[in-house]
Amino acid sequence: MVPAAPLTGIAAPLNKLALSEEIDRALQGRVSSGEIPGVVAMAANEQSVVYGAAFGFRNLTTASRMSTDTVFRIASMVKLLTSVAALQLVERGKLELDEPAGNIDPTLGSAQVLGGFDANGIPQLRPAQKPITLRNLLTHTSGFSYLLWDPNVVRYLKVARSDPSYPRTPLMFEPGSRWAYGGGLDRVGRMVEIASGQSLDRYFSDHITGPLAMNDTGFSLTGKQRERQASLHVRDANGKLLPQPLEKPTLPKVISGGGGIYSTAPDYLTLLQALLNGGSFRATTVLRPETIALMSVNQIGSLEAGILKTTNPALSNDVDFFPGVQLRWGLGNMINVDPVPGGRRAGSLTWAGLFNTYYWIDPTMRIAGLIMMQILPFADRQALKAYRLFERGIYHAFGKS
Repeated sequence: MVPAAPLTGIAAPLNKLALSEEIDRALQGRVSSGEIPGVVAMAANEQSVVYGAAFGFRNLTTASRMSTDTVFRIASMVKLLTSVAALQLVERGKLELDEPAGNIDPTLGSAQVLGGFDANGIPQLRPAQKPITLRNLLTHTSGFSYLLWDPNVVRYLKVARSDPSYPRTPLMFEPGSRWAYGGGLDRVGRMVEIASGQSLDRYFSDHITGPLAMNDTGFSLTGKQRERQASLHVRDANGKLLPQPLEKPTLPKVISGGGGIYSTAPDYLTLLQALLNGGSFRATTVLRPETIALMSVNQIGSLEAGILKTTNPALSNDVDFFPGVQLRWGLGNMINVDPVPGGRRAGSLTWAGLFNTYYWIDPTMRIAGLIMMQILPFADRQALKAYRLFERGIYHAFGKS
């Protein structure tokens, strides 16, 4: 059994919850049973951290211990940063939510929609009838869809990869007509670069991560940060966790608004606290309160969101985080329309990263939390069990379950 690592790297004083021992036991139990290799979990209100602990190992082979300042690959959790960046530019009048995105990035101005396949399996493409907007891109209603969760993308790419005359990423449906999780935030990242005149990593540093002192969040790591990095563990067919070598330390050739970033639990929790607190944290304001309110409102009407069927079980399980709960999308987050039994209230915001990192913001209860692991496939059942135990423990400790 590995005890909780000492808390390091936390910007705000830690106020232990009265029932934190319950959460400690639950998370330590998942590690001790071998269900997960290691985990960092933290929660906060608007001003201070109320829970933070680390259990287990960064790497099962080397037995290097988790600590709260462990560095994780957080993948799609960068989408929240990209959404904040775009909305900052909306506030400054440099972007508009409902103007054609092609006015900013011309590559988005001539989108083709996949209408289906003919009898010979040839893709049938036609020009989009509506322009893609920033609102579409932020809410995953643009028509872009990920290969990992869309069999039509898989089928299309089998043809397109051998024929360069086909567009690489057509739309899977007319903008605004459906929801599908996809690469829209990659395009938002490019729009941020064009509208700001800065590279995305520089924009983040100047306007979000730098002002919030998120010093361990970025697209590349220093040598010291790599010493704190958690290794990815891949679950084999028998459920055994196999540690993987750390990726090679190279500067990314492409900076993406949809993935590829590193962070720590204290860093990312600072961003969540700012959003929980109306866009400000301590002396730093990243968004106006009215923009935060807009982010938190369902932007997709009656369209269903949040349920994904995998095309590659090695990378992701099927995803349905809250069976039976209505799910919608705001400007940057999934929203649960209904309350989650024993946990977050209706109207909470959430999303995740491919390697089993997760966060939520509960505006009603004034709680934000996150849990970080490094496991594939995504939506790993044991990782989700740890996530649920942590969330329920937080609400129980607050007397809100």
